[in-house]
Amino acid sequence: MAAQHGIAPQRRAGYRAGGPAQWASAVGQRLPCGEAPELFFADDPGAIARAKSMCAGCQVRAACLDGALQRGEPWGVWGGELVLDGVVVGSKRRRGRPRKPVIAA
Repeated sequence: MAAQHGIAPQRRAGYRAGGPAQWASAVGQRLPCGEAPELFFADDPGAIARAKSMCAGCQVRAACLDGALQRGEPWGVWGGELVLDGVVVGSKRRRGRPRKPVIAA
């Protein structure tokens, strides 16, 4: 399980007190983020989309997003939204250099 910023997903701030582990016991059920935490911190757009869809029916979705924004989470899917540098963004650019536009001659 590769982790960006050198921190494994289970050791991130949201997986300690006040995060998904605490919320799971409060609502008395397993949360989607506990099933496959690596998806919630993936670089692949397909994995990010899957993580967002897993959040759709979660009971703590709003609290999760609010907590991530308050903590200024550096990255990941929180509350069904992609957060980068503490801000909700629509999508994440793939790693590497962007493709050069084709210029018609």
